Amino acid sequence: MQVILKTIYRKSRFAIYENSLYFWSMRKHTGMRPHDIPILVKAFMLQRDPWLIKDLATSVYISQSEVSESLHRSMYAELLDEQKQKVHPKRFYEFIIYGMRYVFPQKPGHLTRGMATAHSHPALQGKFISNVKYVWPKEKGETLGHAVGPFYAKQVNACQDDDELYFVLSLVEIIRVGKTREVNYAKEQLKKIFEVEK
Repeated sequence: MQVILKTIYRKSRFAIYENSLYFWSMRKHTGMRPHDIPILVKAFMLQRDPWLIKDLATSVYISQSEVSESLHRSMYAELLDEQKQKVHPKRFYEFIIYGMRYVFPQKPGHLTRGMATAHSHPALQGKFISNVKYVWPKEKGETLGHAVGPFYAKQVNACQDDDELYFVLSLVEIIRVGKTREVNYAKEQLKKIFEVEK
């Protein structure tokens, strides 16, 4: 009887172990989420020096637990190294250029006030001739334009604090909503930022 009970116990423990492995592997395949993009951009900006998750979380206005989960997804997608500290710039660049429109599509909406983005970013306005303006909706925003949904709710807050993050994410928005000439310009700028060789 004891032998039978021990066998059942061993089998049950192994079944629990197998189920936990299955759950973990399924967890890894949940796919990228919109806020992973700003987090990766900020992580790339921070990687000049060692950084902590709490610092990254504070700078992007996202909880530490969500940032940790995001970094795990990016590591699994091989956009981030196994230590979750260094962004693979070429892979991230390629994901932005070739996958952004399809993974996180965006259709500009109604006119509203907000924070200028895409080619409407203050540093990019003089680069293109366009009567159309795009904004991330924001209460009491200074710019009137067509609404473009940000990658996450508090993205505007993070961009107000960080001009570099604001500029890079505006270039990323061009990839999602821009016309051919604008997109080509954004590609070249992003290539320089991520130091991707031609």
